[in-house]
Amino acid sequence: MRSSHPRSAAVSALVATALATGLLAGTADAAEGSASAEPIRIHDIQGTTRISPLNGKQVADVAGIVTGVRTYGSRGFWMQDPDADDNDATSEGVFVFTNAVPTVAVGDAVKVSGLVGEYVPGGASSGNQSVTQISKPAVTVVSSGNALPEATAINEYNVPAAYAPAGDPAAAGSINGLTLEPSRYALDFYESLEGMNVKIGTSRVVGATDPYSELWVTVKGWENTAKRGGTIYGSYESQNTGRLQIQQLAPIAQQPFPVANVGDKLTGTTEGPLDFNQFGGYTLVARTLGTVKAGTLAPEKTKAQAANELAVATYNVENLDPSDPQEKFDNLAKAVVANLASPDILALEEIQDDNGAKNDGTVSAEETIKKFTAAIVAAGGPAYQWRTVNPENNKDGGEPGGNIRQVFLFNPARVSFTDRAAGDSVTPTGVTQEHGKAALTHSPGRIDPANPAWADSRKPLAGEFVFKGKTVFVIANHFGSKGGDEGLTSVHQPPVRSSEAKRLLQAQAVNGFVKQLLAADKNASVLAVGDINDFEFSATAQALEDGGALYSAIKSLPKAERYSYVYQGNAQVLDQILTSPSVKNFTYDSVHVNAEFSAQNSDHDPQVLRFRP
Repeated sequence: MRSSHPRSAAVSALVATALATGLLAGTADAAEGSASAEPIRIHDIQGTTRISPLNGKQVADVAGIVTGVRTYGSRGFWMQDPDADDNDATSEGVFVFTNAVPTVAVGDAVKVSGLVGEYVPGGASSGNQSVTQISKPAVTVVSSGNALPEATAINEYNVPAAYAPAGDPAAAGSINGLTLEPSRYALDFYESLEGMNVKIGTSRVVGATDPYSELWVTVKGWENTAKRGGTIYGSYESQNTGRLQIQQLAPIAQQPFPVANVGDKLTGTTEGPLDFNQFGGYTLVARTLGTVKAGTLAPEKTKAQAANELAVATYNVENLDPSDPQEKFDNLAKAVVANLASPDILALEEIQDDNGAKNDGTVSAEETIKKFTAAIVAAGGPAYQWRTVNPENNKDGGEPGGNIRQVFLFNPARVSFTDRAAGDSVTPTGVTQEHGKAALTHSPGRIDPANPAWADSRKPLAGEFVFKGKTVFVIANHFGSKGGDEGLTSVHQPPVRSSEAKRLLQAQAVNGFVKQLLAADKNASVLAVGDINDFEFSATAQALEDGGALYSAIKSLPKAERYSYVYQGNAQVLDQILTSPSVKNFTYDSVHVNAEFSAQNSDHDPQVLRFRP
C-alpha cells in the first residue's frame, strides 16, 4: 500500500465487491487468461506527472465508483478505482465532465468511455495547473449502492513541508513534465490525490467564508500562525502548505454554506473529492461537510492618540460611491470613529466619483466624500475636511467609469492643511524650500502624473499638513494591482509575478520624491501611506525604502501581527505606512476589522500610526 495514500483492509473487500458486480470484469478476464488487452485504469490515465500520458486519446470502459456529483458550474462527477496501485505518484480518481447534469449517483459503479484531456481553469494564459478529466463521456452504470473507496486523510503528518519543486528551466519554469514526488513537495502531494476521495479532521479556519460559498482551513495548526488565528504569508518561501480551500457539492439552495471567520474551527470530518480550480487551486469539494464552531474573534479597536500625538491612518474603502447602501457608509464611518479612534489625518483609497461606475465622464467625488464625512459625524466623529485632486476620466484604472482616487480627510480641530496652488490631474507637484524648510509647490498635488509608471493607475496624492506648528508631509498611494500574477499553485514555480514590474517603477517614483523632500530638509517628517498592493518583503517595498528614505513601519510589529489582507487563506501585507527617518518613537497598528471576517465593509484592514512630530 502507498505510504502517502493510507487505506484500510476494507480495500480488499471493495475489490471483491467490484469484481463480483463486474466493475473490474476486464481485470477478472485477464486473470483468467483472456487474450483481451489489459483495460485502462484511472491510474493509467493520471500517470506520474501532471499531464496524462493519454492526453488527447479516447479511452473505453474505464471503471470506477462515483464519489461525488456536481450539478452546477462545471457539471460532472468524480469516480475512483477502489483497487489502488502501489505508486504514490498516480492518483486513483478522475473527474468526468458531462456538461449536462450528471445522471449518476454517489456509490454507482460505472464504466466510462470518452476523451482524456487536460482542462486548465482560467485558460492557459492564467498559468494555472490543469485538471485531468474525461469529457464527452458515454457512461454505463454497472451497479448502485456500493461502498466508497476509503477517503485518504490530508493532515499535518503527510503534507510535506516543502511547497513545490523548482520548475524546469528548459520548459519556461513549468513543473508539468516533472515526475511527482508526493512525499517531498506539498503541490505534488495534492496533485497525486487529484480527483480522489479525501478527508480532513477538525481544522482551523484561516480564510473566512466568502460570497462564493467557500472558505479556507489549515491542516497544520502550527504553521506560521497569526496572533488572531490566521496563517501568515511572511515571505515568498512561506506559502503555507497546510492551506486548503473548502467548497461543498450540495447546491446552496439545498444546503446553505456555513458562515465562518478566521480562527473558527471546522470540526469533525470533511470529506469529498479533491478538485483544482482557478480561484485557489486544490479544493476539497465536500460531500460531507464538518460543523463550524465559532471562535471569539472581534473587530479590533486601536488606542486613541494622546493630545501631543499625531494619528495618521490609511483605509481602502473598496469602490465607495453614493449609490452604495447607506449601511456601507455607516459601517465604514463607525470603524473610523470606534475602531480607528478618529485619526487626525485619514488617507482614503478607492473613493469613486459621484455616480460610481456610471461611465458618463463624471470625475468629481464631492458627493461621495460629503456622504461619507456626514456619516462619520453621525457616528460621533469629527467634522472632517478634505482635499483631493480629481483624476482624468478613466485614466487611473479601477472599475470603468468609477474614477477611483485617493482623498485626504483631516480633523481641523487637530491639524491644518497647507493649501499651495492646488494641482490638477496633469500638473505635478514639486519640492521647494521656504524659510529653509521643505515645502510643496502644489498642495494638494499629484506626484509625477505623466510618468508612464502611473499609466492606467492611481497617481500619488501629496499634501502638506501642520500639527502643533510642525509640518508633516503625507503621500497617499494606491499602487497597481496584482492582477495578472500567477497564483501560488501555478504550473510555473516560482510563479510569474508580472505585475511587480509596474509597482517597482511606481515605488521608485515615490522614493525619488521623498528623497527630494529630504534633500530640502533632512529632518522633514514624511509619511507614504496607502494600498501599496505589495508585501513588506517585496521588491516594491525595498524600492520605497531605498537609501533609507523610508521605512515600512508595519515591520515594527511582531511577525504574527503583520497583515492587512487575507487572500486564499494567507494573511498578508498590502496596506502600508512608511516613515522618513525623523519620524521616530511611533506606535503602529494594523487594525483588523475586515479581512478576517465573512461580513466585510471592505476587503482591507486600515492602518494607523501615532507619533510626536
